[in-house]
Amino acid sequence: MKSTFPLACFTGLLTLLLPALSFASGGGGGAEVVNLTATALGLTALILFVFAYGLVIAEEHLHMRKSKPVIVAAGIIWVLVAIAYTSAGRQEQMTEILNHNLLEYGQLFLFLLAAMTFINTLEERNMFAALRSWLVSKGFSLYWIFWITGLMAFFISPIADNLTTALLMAAVLMAVAADKPAFVAMGCINIVVAANAGGAWSPFGDITTLMVWQAGLIKFQEFFALFVPSVLNWLVPAFIMSFFIEKGKPAAMKDVVTIKRGGFVVLGLFIATIATAVMFHNSLHLPPVLGMMTGLGVLQVFGWYLKVSDHDPSNDHDEGVGRFDIYNQLQRSEWDTLMFFYGVILCVGGLGAFGYLALVSEVLYTDMGATWANVMIGLLSAVVDNIPVMFAVITMHPDMSHGQWLLVTLTAGVGGSLLSIGSAAGVALMGQARGVYTFMSHLKWTWAVALGYIVSIYAHLWINAALL
Repeated sequence: MKSTFPLACFTGLLTLLLPALSFASGGGGGAEVVNLTATALGLTALILFVFAYGLVIAEEHLHMRKSKPVIVAAGIIWVLVAIAYTSAGRQEQMTEILNHNLLEYGQLFLFLLAAMTFINTLEERNMFAALRSWLVSKGFSLYWIFWITGLMAFFISPIADNLTTALLMAAVLMAVAADKPAFVAMGCINIVVAANAGGAWSPFGDITTLMVWQAGLIKFQEFFALFVPSVLNWLVPAFIMSFFIEKGKPAAMKDVVTIKRGGFVVLGLFIATIATAVMFHNSLHLPPVLGMMTGLGVLQVFGWYLKVSDHDPSNDHDEGVGRFDIYNQLQRSEWDTLMFFYGVILCVGGLGAFGYLALVSEVLYTDMGATWANVMIGLLSAVVDNIPVMFAVITMHPDMSHGQWLLVTLTAGVGGSLLSIGSAAGVALMGQARGVYTFMSHLKWTWAVALGYIVSIYAHLWINAALL
């Protein structure tokens, strides 16, 4: 199901858009874009991207990492762009568009590399394991475990990202109720919705919100306008599902985990780094990535201190595990994900150079209107990864109000909760709770999640009406 349904929806959308090929495109990193949507080269690039993304969706079945097909496709697409623009005598415009896309990726890459290193270091210092141990040892009832894991997922994901948060909270479910598959499945749905909703009101909660913030479309403090809609997006389905939670109280487990030396200092440094990135962006008008990399440098210095001040002789023979080394945490970053972003950004940027993004912008934002277009973006993100969808919207840069930019940030962030395959959190939990949390178990409650999606949109349109 995962390998065919999303691809069919994506190709179906493109089929609907292709009849409008007469639209004259423009805009692309400040450079004029040539309208080449109806040319053989343009159509070849489009078909290639659809094929490559089909391989990404089929990753679980093909056992080929998602970064590989999009990186290859990106290279070929830009060769096609180069041929097309050279033939039209527009080499300078092509270079400007390509450099703009590379700059976008470079900032995103370094930002995520710093954030991932902090998260990996917190994990290595047992901060997440200690939190999980505390929750497991308290002996809460199944009802309260459902609400506590959802609540924590909602408030941890704005800092630690929705994927990491979902994996942490799902580990708690599996630890206390592994013998109750129905409860675990429902709890995983709750966690996915909560983590995605929590990530929607913070630049650090999701890749899409990070891209919007780094592009300067929404200021850091302005994301908080999405707090109430995000809360409702989670609370509505959670409240409905809570009536169907089985009764019972699992036995308390004594699972004591000791936080390693410096764990709380690393947490403090991470919070300070986030504050530094915000200050760099808001007060000094510098890219937030500079603040993140500065914080990473401080973490490296602290890692050096931990290493040279470690007087435990048992660690001398186990450099990678015992004695702390910050570069081990750098190496543990999600390199497949980082490379996937490169491929997606360059592929989407190449399609934009052919004029397809301007075409989509005309069909969605001019013909349908901004509100309905942004609602559709959220629905599309349930079947196609929200990262290329949001990057496409940012690249198109449709002329819409501030409130509409907040709306598309919300819908792209929470729309993926509609299906288990719609977000990284959902896909990860299908692997973590394999055979228990499945596409069908999530689909059973999609109607409740969709109700939360609708309520959150109406809440935004009402609460933030002055911004629309």
